[in-house]
Amino acid sequence: MLDCRGLACPQPVLKTKEILERQAPGQVEVLVDNAAASQNVSRFLGSQGYRTQVTAQGTDFLVSGQKDPSLAVSPAPPVGTMTCATGEGRTLVFVRAATLGRGDDALGAGLMKNFLLTLKEMGPSLWRILFLNGGVKLCCQGSESLDTLRELAAAGVSILVCGTCLNHFGLLEQKQVGETTNMLDIVTSLQVADKVITV
Repeated sequence: MLDCRGLACPQPVLKTKEILERQAPGQVEVLVDNAAASQNVSRFLGSQGYRTQVTAQGTDFLVSGQKDPSLAVSPAPPVGTMTCATGEGRTLVFVRAATLGRGDDALGAGLMKNFLLTLKEMGPSLWRILFLNGGVKLCCQGSESLDTLRELAAAGVSILVCGTCLNHFGLLEQKQVGETTNMLDIVTSLQVADKVITV
């Protein structure tokens, strides 16, 4: 069993990745101490062809993975290979706050709502939206942008929401849209995107 309790994001995923690369085990168990880490490790194992199960053990979580040859493995593509079916480059939008601009938070909240609503005008080049820090609040219960984000997700736009940030704000259970993610996914996404728009 791999004990990743006390490790900050993205260490539990990185340690799990290291074990898979070194040993290629048929079964793997990873012990973590927060729900965000359990979701991140479980999603990573799933991407590597493992059927996963998460079991609460007091305040900790045990993520168990069983290798399943019928599951597709989805390694991170090399830099420069990610292109849309239409031949357009993939655009990543990096949202770091719940408001757009500085000066007046009420105005900034309205501007962010309109910004997200208008993203669909980018068409098929819009590939992924990353939410970090205060931006994760836009993906949680009570956000006025939830319907917009759900529409984008239904249209095939990948939405990733920082698990460490959700934990920090106490919002992990209130997330309504997107996949809980970790810093490894965030860095890899930034690396392979053809264009990054930061707001």
